[in-house]
Amino acid sequence: MAKNSKVTSSSTRVEKPYNSGQWTAARMRSFISSALRAATRRWGPKHEALKKACVGKKLNRATGKEIFHYKCAGCGKLFKGADVAVDHIDPVVDPNRGFQGWDTYITRMFCEVDGFQVLCHECHGIKTQNEKKERLNARKSD
Repeated sequence: MAKNSKVTSSSTRVEKPYNSGQWTAARMRSFISSALRAATRRWGPKHEALKKACVGKKLNRATGKEIFHYKCAGCGKLFKGADVAVDHIDPVVDPNRGFQGWDTYITRMFCEVDGFQVLCHECHGIKTQNEKKERLNARKSD
């Protein structure tokens, strides 16, 4: 058997053209996506969006210290920094069309400040679930 293929239970070969014959195309895409997502932690407009949502310091009842609080764009409530996420308003991968190529992916990933919103974990979870449902419905209709 060739070094860059793998036998599955149905005896089909899976091409592994990346990383010296160790990775499939899907694994390579996952690796690149992960590296790009890590790079967004240093993306200025993402931090600007967080600053825009900041309402100032408030008392943290649990610790008795004053910490920054942020307004959720979904529910409008205030949360400490650990309880919010900076979210892309438009999904990086379109739920209806799927992955459209690296240029589109990178453009959407590294959007400007108006492409981000700050959401509490609950609102972010709801938005993510809705996008997953939309993605599943789009696959079913294909």
